[in-house]
Amino acid sequence: MMQLYWSPRSRSFSAIWLMEETGLPYERVLTDITTGAQKAPEFLAINPMGKVPALKDGDAALGEAAAICGYVADRYPETKLAPGPADPKRARYLQWLLFSPSCIEPALIQIFTKIEVPSSTAAWGSATQVFDVLDAELAKGPWILGDAFSAADIMIGSGLNFAVRLFKMVPSRPSFDAYIARCVKRPAFQRAEKIAAG
Repeated sequence: MMQLYWSPRSRSFSAIWLMEETGLPYERVLTDITTGAQKAPEFLAINPMGKVPALKDGDAALGEAAAICGYVADRYPETKLAPGPADPKRARYLQWLLFSPSCIEPALIQIFTKIEVPSSTAAWGSATQVFDVLDAELAKGPWILGDAFSAADIMIGSGLNFAVRLFKMVPSRPSFDAYIARCVKRPAFQRAEKIAAG
């Protein structure tokens, strides 16, 4: 059985949502980051960065929410959370799966810190560009790949839920509001929200 290491009110939400979407049995292993449990040697053996979420699946162990989403979706194809390797949508799936940690999160840091970074040298371009590109893609809807919900939606949906709905760091847009509303209606999202709240 997979073991998901998590902590309430943390970045664990994406991984919890993923696991709830799979319908697969898994064990939640509470890792209290307020006491430094994530710095214990046994946890660092799973994720040397000492962060949650982290996942163990037999002999496999990994950290980083996007990696966990990608791993579980590929390891358990019956969940239908990722296009197969031969599917032409696979390329866009991978792009959007990694868009949250590589573009949304740096853009939010830029917004929060008010640091001006030349778009020519910032790997994410600019915060404005990130959210304009995402707006244009989500306007096609209903999900990031069209009709099929995927693990990429878990990463994008988590990022937008955090940025727009919860912390209002990014102004709402019609495409964002509609997309977040679709995410929030998913029973797995609702279960994950209750779990993540502690």
